[in-house]
Amino acid sequence: MNQQFDVAVIGAGAAGMMCAAVAGQRGKRVILIDHASRLAEKIRISGGGRCNFTNLHTSARNFLSDNPHFCKSALSRFTPQDFLEKLKQHGVAWHEKHKGQLFCDDSAEDIIWMLKVECDAGRVQWRMGVAVEGVQQEPDGGFCLQTTQGVVRVGQVVIATGGLSIPKIGATDFAFSVARQFGLKVIETRPALVPLTFDAAAWEPFVSLSGISLEVDIETGEKKNKIVFREDLLLTHRGLSGPGVLQISSYWQSGTAIRVNLLPEIDLADELVNAKTTTKKNLDNYLAQYLPSRLAEGLIRAHGFDGSQKLADMQDKRLRLLGEKINRWELFPNGSEGYRKAEVTRGGVDTRELSQQSMMSHRVPGLYFIGEAVDVTGWLGGFNFQWAWASGYAAGQAL
Repeated sequence: MNQQFDVAVIGAGAAGMMCAAVAGQRGKRVILIDHASRLAEKIRISGGGRCNFTNLHTSARNFLSDNPHFCKSALSRFTPQDFLEKLKQHGVAWHEKHKGQLFCDDSAEDIIWMLKVECDAGRVQWRMGVAVEGVQQEPDGGFCLQTTQGVVRVGQVVIATGGLSIPKIGATDFAFSVARQFGLKVIETRPALVPLTFDAAAWEPFVSLSGISLEVDIETGEKKNKIVFREDLLLTHRGLSGPGVLQISSYWQSGTAIRVNLLPEIDLADELVNAKTTTKKNLDNYLAQYLPSRLAEGLIRAHGFDGSQKLADMQDKRLRLLGEKINRWELFPNGSEGYRKAEVTRGGVDTRELSQQSMMSHRVPGLYFIGEAVDVTGWLGGFNFQWAWASGYAAGQAL
């Protein structure tokens, strides 16, 4: 495979295919290389197989980065509406689930097929099941790629190999290794959009509540750094999951607390005290009006209360304490389920090393990084795919 191309895109996922298609349709000779034999596995498994491909409410505030303004340029030049226009051109049906989250009506395969058709329109050359073992810059400024099928020489290289999330479908640290090889700074990586875990002994009182789900307010951080999401929470046998926990996991710092308001619409302390004179119910039965009964009973026990006690017989101080515990349940995770269960990787190639217009390295002309490999991490709900499309489009236009 000793061949010459204008551009090699390494990584045939969301960002890589978008970039290759755009560059190819601009007349560039593009080779798209991926070590996996199957195309775009992360698109395929996303959104329960229907791919939450963007979010209508995308803005820079939906992303985390050490350099938070960097993403604005690319996001403004390829918007959710631009992606919807592509879907329309290809006849892909979609629907909004909630909160601006858009999914395919049929299957994530529709997105993969559309991107492949776009690449084929740009005469992109595919090399699936081919690993890149080395990237060197040559004296003329071009690049030499050592692959498992021989040498490829190109003018420019785009690294679109993603982060460390979900290693079972092929995630590696390739992007970060290449960045460091060329002297680029990499912001420390960690799992994001991931379930949180707790010390087994501390979590023991809540193990029996596994499977319970409800909408909550969940927060972490203090003062100006505080972040709050209203999303569903899921209790598991090891800790907490569900959309709310995945969202907060990207912000949570090891050793700090998360706080869960299990009844965000109700001031439970006032409710309990006021109910003393109007109900004959015991604590378990009264709280079961507001929470799943199994959760109500478990929380009452875990916080040291007797659920069989009648409200009317309890001190106001005790009722207020219980109300505060449920409106502000403070928990200290001991970690997360790791990259194995993380939907994305937080951190990555430092955006200060890259042009926000083109995604090209300042110090290595012709070397680009896009998608999840870059230190731009979206919220749950289609934002990470929109970053993949937008960053891929920016690089594809600039090559």
